[in-house]
Amino acid sequence: MPVYVLPELPYSYDALEPYISAEIMELHHSKHHQAYVDGANAALAALAAAREAGDQAAINLHEKNLAFHLGGHSNHSVFWKNMTPNAKPGPEGALKEAIDASFGSLDAFKKQFGAAALGLQGSGWGVLAYDTISGGLVTFQLYDQQGNVPVGTVPLLMLDMWEHAFYLDYKNVKAKYVEAWWNVVNWDDVAERYQRAKEGFGSLLV
Repeated sequence: MPVYVLPELPYSYDALEPYISAEIMELHHSKHHQAYVDGANAALAALAAAREAGDQAAINLHEKNLAFHLGGHSNHSVFWKNMTPNAKPGPEGALKEAIDASFGSLDAFKKQFGAAALGLQGSGWGVLAYDTISGGLVTFQLYDQQGNVPVGTVPLLMLDMWEHAFYLDYKNVKAKYVEAWWNVVNWDDVAERYQRAKEGFGSLLV
């Protein structure tokens, strides 16, 4: 039995239209995410085989493959739940207060987050995270699927900026994709992740 499995979406493939098309959602979930799941399982199997064979020289390669594919699996598992067809206009309660404290306002946060996402060179993610050291919120660019994650941070909100996430709908106009995406952000999910992170139970997949 595989260790990693593709999670079901909490909504139908066409639920996020017109902001994200059913065609993109189906390809993104059933093909791209599935490929990361398969890659992570294959990397685990390769690591086990290398250990059994005493092939220590191969361990580093397989661990890098595991980090990439497991990053893809984890990131997408957050991304799907970070969206909803019943999006609220913005955060409420403790999350709103935290965003205001860390960025000044929701609009200021959106501009900073958007700049991080749109400023990526190549493939990656825009991320809002809880900083367990300062207790505040930070944004950062995550390169590819696993690179450049600040130590001590717990991702709360993630935006996929790989071309497969938007190209069929928005072509090369990434700014329109980011603008449209705010209409499907699941602030309740982000708020739950924020609360769990503050309590020391920050789980990517919950």
